[in-house]
Amino acid sequence: MEELRKTTQTILPLNKDRSRSDKYDIYPVHLIGDGRIFVGYDTLARAICAEKRIIVDGYSQALFPSFCAGLNRELKKMGVQAMWWDVSTAFKPQSEIERMTAPFIGGDDPLFGTRATLEMTDFFDADLLARIRPDESAAVNILYGCGASCAGWEGTTIYIDLPKNELQFRARAGSVTNLGFRRPDSPKKMYKRFYFIDWIVLNRLKKALLPHMDYIVDGQRPEMPVWAEGEVIRQGLSHLGRTPFRVRPWFEPGAWGGQWIKEHIPTLPQDATNYAWSFELIVPENGLIFESSGRMLEVSFDMLMFQAGREVVGEACYAAYGDEFPIRMDFLDNFDGGNLSIQCHPHKKYAQQNFGEVLTQEETYYILDCKDNAVVYLGFQENIVPEEFQQALLTSHQDNTPLDVERYVNALPSRKHGLYLIPPGTLHSSGRNNLVLEISTTPYIFTFKMYDWLARDLDGMPRPLNIARGMANLCFDRKGAKVEQELVSKPCLIEETSEWSLYHLPTHPNHSYDVMRYHIKGSAVVETRGKCHVLNLVEGVQAEIESESGERRTIHYAETVVVPAGCPRYRLINRSGREIMVVVAFMK
Repeated sequence: MEELRKTTQTILPLNKDRSRSDKYDIYPVHLIGDGRIFVGYDTLARAICAEKRIIVDGYSQALFPSFCAGLNRELKKMGVQAMWWDVSTAFKPQSEIERMTAPFIGGDDPLFGTRATLEMTDFFDADLLARIRPDESAAVNILYGCGASCAGWEGTTIYIDLPKNELQFRARAGSVTNLGFRRPDSPKKMYKRFYFIDWIVLNRLKKALLPHMDYIVDGQRPEMPVWAEGEVIRQGLSHLGRTPFRVRPWFEPGAWGGQWIKEHIPTLPQDATNYAWSFELIVPENGLIFESSGRMLEVSFDMLMFQAGREVVGEACYAAYGDEFPIRMDFLDNFDGGNLSIQCHPHKKYAQQNFGEVLTQEETYYILDCKDNAVVYLGFQENIVPEEFQQALLTSHQDNTPLDVERYVNALPSRKHGLYLIPPGTLHSSGRNNLVLEISTTPYIFTFKMYDWLARDLDGMPRPLNIARGMANLCFDRKGAKVEQELVSKPCLIEETSEWSLYHLPTHPNHSYDVMRYHIKGSAVVETRGKCHVLNLVEGVQAEIESESGERRTIHYAETVVVPAGCPRYRLINRSGREIMVVVAFMK
């Protein structure tokens, strides 16, 4: 059997294990009532066996042939002879799809393209699609495949969802293809198409279909589908617009990755080389897990924004950014690892004009932990000469020789619980032996690496540099003493009681979000004031978050929780036996 997925991380378990409920939870769940999640083709076959027309749609990497074979097997056991129709027979030729998508793929650029403006119907030959019509003499007609709903059939809709981390694990194994393609490409090329084309197109279709999905299937287990009724999932998503929730984090090794995450999250596979990233809340790729009677089902975060986006982020934010969730948090771990690349991020206008993004990366580094002598590279030395810096970068790249980083780049001592400000255009890097909680606006792949310490990626290949793009965005006036003055946040005490203290950690004027930190001995009530709050427990063992309705959610050390704008106030309750610290980020 060919390899389905390439990763050390195990697939989402069928059942929730609560034996380690006092530690960082890699499978956070949200309850939707008992007996509402089902497992197996047999249960799904019984649910749909009386239907006359069925449309099976979903993400293009959902392995439809395997799903349909399993469902057909169970239907036959019940005496149901189905007529099956494959919508992929109506796809345009791959050569035509490549021409159609070429304007969005960025040419020879190995990393960057532009967000597609295409619709799912653009991938089909309209005449071929129109010819796919149900056979009225058949007991049941089943149309299946990515985009099946585009054929215009009326009937019961089954949607197969797939979390994007699992999609990438399959791409790395070569078991799936890009939308409309016949064969897999290299994982990096496939990811580029996923990000700029496939996910954009498929999410537009998913949003349109969500109100009409009769059954939603978690497609992570081709041999054992997990499913629920669409209305149950929609109700669960709507509820998350009013109560604190946590996405499922996932973890990635990297060339510079460290050992802090492995040490502090022992439930992760320990045979991984390292874990460079924890995708705590990078929602274009995170999923949400629902639980019913111990069973778990995961859907992509996109569904939450499509179902309850206004409640999640608030009216003002939704008006500005639509379905784009604006804040992300992730961990960068290079404890006993390597330095991150010397890099910068694009200005908002540049990101909009070149990549079609609504937001750009406005970063901050919150140092959750560090070793002695760790540094944060931030801004330039006072005597920086842009032309000399550019030439030094080009020479280093062409000759594969080290760059004298300290000659050009400013370095500051890394301080635990310090917040370092990285507005767009700021040269920066995390030196080794930091555990960085990266707080940022949501885009996360638009990093212009300018020098990477001559390191190679985990596949042994050189990591692509983007010197020209970086030079087009760098702010060379962020240098010398100005760095300490303007790019290191100075905490300011706002309010204090016997139970708690509130500090403002000011961000840069070019940041569209702000950061606060609560120091709590007992408990504190927080008003959201129509904004979405993103929290991380940066000091302490655990706390509870109690919503206005009385629901409680436990947060452990280093976990990230979202309190939606639809929850007007919440209480942070210390459960650690000592003072805790909670960082709160929200849009200005």
